[in-house]
Amino acid sequence: MKILIALGGNAILKQNERGTFREQQANVIRTARQIARIIKQGHEAVITHGNGPQIGDILLRYEMARKQLPVMPVHICGGESQGMMGYMIAQEITNELHRAGIKKEAVCLLTRTIVSSRDPNLRNPSKPIGPFYGKAQAEKLAREYGWKLISEGNEYRRALPSPLPLRIVELEAIRNLASSGYVVVCAGGGGIPVIGKGAMLKGLDAVIDKDLASSLLARDLDADLLMILTDVSHVFINFRKKSQKELHRIKVQELERYLANGEFEEGTMKPKVEAAISFVKQTGKSAVITSLENAETALSGKACTIITK
Repeated sequence: MKILIALGGNAILKQNERGTFREQQANVIRTARQIARIIKQGHEAVITHGNGPQIGDILLRYEMARKQLPVMPVHICGGESQGMMGYMIAQEITNELHRAGIKKEAVCLLTRTIVSSRDPNLRNPSKPIGPFYGKAQAEKLAREYGWKLISEGNEYRRALPSPLPLRIVELEAIRNLASSGYVVVCAGGGGIPVIGKGAMLKGLDAVIDKDLASSLLARDLDADLLMILTDVSHVFINFRKKSQKELHRIKVQELERYLANGEFEEGTMKPKVEAAISFVKQTGKSAVITSLENAETALSGKACTIITK
């Protein structure tokens, strides 16, 4: 079975961790063990991942070194995060495969995602990114750079647009590498956003939802299963309420009704549910949402939410 595995942020950095190399490496090793077990069962896997905390750290480092170093555009920082995280993930997956006696290599592929210059989301920057600023500094940055900053409590953060992903530029390369037996790590952070200008491409300061990009890539690769790994074992309705209920096996139409009723939080479970719905409706195949720890178990239908046609 061909599986696209979309790793959530907790696969690399857990809540309340500082993000040291040792912390991230330990998390990646645990992630790689789960992926190696899935591959050992005979499945083909393509891996995508988020990059939120990491790209935030990269932007903060540039901000702190502003007087010594030129600040790079966000799309360049996205490329930096893909290289750093892709290296860590690919290396540890390769190590775990070799420990299991599997003669396979994982490779990291820098990935760009095409978006439309007419996407209405480009006119409404709404995704916070990077460091926090006080009001005076936020106003100064808005004047100097034309940034939009949004308030979060008493502080402000830069806001970027989040256009819909249309096509993965490196799709054929990913397909060829996967069919040649490689475990491909790609589309980090949803891919680097680019706009097509005739035959040319231009980088864009934006944030692509990594779950929607993963769903798009899974469809284009003709994957048999989309597996979205996060920090909870199931999708819940009435989340964190006394009436909280976990969903086990659910038809896509029923899940759409819950989505329309506002059951899922923006920026957390909602994009995962939307990505799963999109994959199932357009392919007729199934999607799974579960925790990283339950990835292998989920293949047998346990400890997960399965969305079906």
